[in-house]
Amino acid sequence: MREPNEMLLADLLRIRADQKPDFDVLTFEHLSLDGGATPDEVRTYADLAVNANQIAATLIQLGLKRGECFGLMMRNHPEFVEVMAAASITACVFVPIDPRTKGEKLAYFLQNSECKGIICADYCIDALNEIKSLLPALEWILVLDSGAESGTIDASALAGTRSLNEVLDKPVATVDIRLQDPRDPLQIIFTSGTTGNPKGVVMENARFGAFVMLGMLFGYTQEDRPYTGLSLTHGNAQAVTLGPSLSMGLRGVFSRRFTKSRLLDVCRLHGCTTFSLLGGMATAIYSEPSRPDDGDNPVRLVASAGMPSAIWESFEKRFNLKIFEWYGAVEGGLAYKPIGEGPIGSFGKPGPELDMKILDEDDNECPPGEMGEICSRPETGESAQVEYYKNPEASRDKTRGGWLRSGDMGYRDTEGWLFFGYRKGGGIRHNGDFVNTGFVEKVIAEHAAVADVFVYGIDAASGAPGEKDVVAAIVLASGEEFSANAIYAACRRGLESNFVPSYLQVVDEIPKTASEKPQERFLLEQFSKDADNVYAEAAR
Repeated sequence: MREPNEMLLADLLRIRADQKPDFDVLTFEHLSLDGGATPDEVRTYADLAVNANQIAATLIQLGLKRGECFGLMMRNHPEFVEVMAAASITACVFVPIDPRTKGEKLAYFLQNSECKGIICADYCIDALNEIKSLLPALEWILVLDSGAESGTIDASALAGTRSLNEVLDKPVATVDIRLQDPRDPLQIIFTSGTTGNPKGVVMENARFGAFVMLGMLFGYTQEDRPYTGLSLTHGNAQAVTLGPSLSMGLRGVFSRRFTKSRLLDVCRLHGCTTFSLLGGMATAIYSEPSRPDDGDNPVRLVASAGMPSAIWESFEKRFNLKIFEWYGAVEGGLAYKPIGEGPIGSFGKPGPELDMKILDEDDNECPPGEMGEICSRPETGESAQVEYYKNPEASRDKTRGGWLRSGDMGYRDTEGWLFFGYRKGGGIRHNGDFVNTGFVEKVIAEHAAVADVFVYGIDAASGAPGEKDVVAAIVLASGEEFSANAIYAACRRGLESNFVPSYLQVVDEIPKTASEKPQERFLLEQFSKDADNVYAEAAR
């Protein structure tokens, strides 16, 4: 008989429910949702254990066998965590899906992972309705009544539709944990698909348990209260906030979705001492108008993955906090730069028991300062391991030669500190210079008329091979007067000439993934279709 193991989610919640049943380990705050008009949703260890057990009983009743998959599609609701735990109890595999996903992409996720059913929030119903004809293998659906406006699903077209709320209202006997081995899969997280169809990364139950190690690397203590607005459908929110909170008892706080305008208000209200950022989120926060109380907050540390070096020190000073920079991917690989160590702009050095190198196309290590692919493997020299669901060819290619190929380009300095350059194939070379988009975004973000900005490249009008023109997609600040010439003037003052954008593209919002990563392809589509909102600099 398998011994209980706190590194496994199914066991962890039951053990802690016995030890500290009334400890309020998770809070899903409502200040950013509706200004606090409705009460926060708080879960104790006992709450999580009981609710997960009820969902697990229903999954078994629905006939879901060990190792079979189901979709999980909702924003950051407490039920998301309870469904995760139910998957661990039943040894089934959940497939987290960004609730904004629609159409063929949604169908692809469900088809590719062979989902037998889906647990979703009511606001996802219309998206499922649109593709129900493409999902003949989908046998059941559990719907969370979120209290938001929702669509209706045709129960005759999709049999087995039930209310998740009713499931949670009916106590059941304790379900035996079907998990047999820590290596049993817990979830399949799909990549963003920047180089083809998204690939499903199979993540073991033990991998979630190991997330507590990240909390230790960040230096979390029992006095810390982590916060995130990143989606739980993305690995970052699970690894940086959820895993350490559950394992270390840190009273984590979650927003339904990322909020740049109320982020610090949430931290002040709940006493949050750390929060998590990815790439463009920092620029979006920095674009917010300065407030006298920006530095008056309880936050001591930001766990950042992709802090632009151009705003790094200004961000720390303005918000009175420190940046702990790190690098990792759902497939693996880990590096980090502790506070006060290494140069600004570096994402650090390899994590424990890991070898990370910058390799050229022939797998030779690049000398300091030379750009190459960021690759990693165990320090022992063993081959890196990745499993893409139903895609052994992609799995082999990802670990070709024993190295985990990140697809990210970077370099190291003479002291071994690592720096990110750009996504492979995604660098912007303009008039012979590689453009540091962070510097461009900093200058534009500081303009009063700009609420958010993302810089990307398009094929150069000159037709020069490998050259791109620079586009700054901007969201205008409410109540501020917009002048393209004024923003161009600011760029001329603050940037070298080759960094000045070729175009300003005004958009209602910058489309982003669940990890708040700007989706360039949608901006490219808008650029070509909406010429009225694209501005080139007037002749000087």
